[in-house]
Amino acid sequence: EVQLQASGGGLVQAGGSLRLSCAASGFIFDDYCIGWFRQAPGKEREAISSIGSRDGSTFYGDSVKGRFTISTDNAKNTVDLQINSLRPEDTAVYYCAGDLGNCPLVIYEEYFNHWGQGTLVTVSS
Repeated sequence: EVQLQASGGGLVQAGGSLRLSCAASGFIFDDYCIGWFRQAPGKEREAISSIGSRDGSTFYGDSVKGRFTISTDNAKNTVDLQINSLRPEDTAVYYCAGDLGNCPLVIYEEYFNHWGQGTLVTVSS
């Protein structure tokens, strides 16, 4: 059974940083697309980043480009998201999602069949 678990969220002040992790199990980790999404209360789910194992290509949403960095740790079967220069508007539940194969150029929610529970990031001003 494919399982994903996001972790690493917390409460930080504006300008701070966190490192989020997505732990994956139950599928072949060298042929995957892992995406990160976030959702604030009352707002739609937003695609923020992804990475594909076949070519190492990455995607970043415009709102986080230059501040967030996605990476893989194959030894740990995790995909990490370093989130820097945080702003109050970054406050959301952050979800990781996965599926087999390479990522599309721009990720979207319906592409992914497997989802973790999410981890809460709260940024205070």
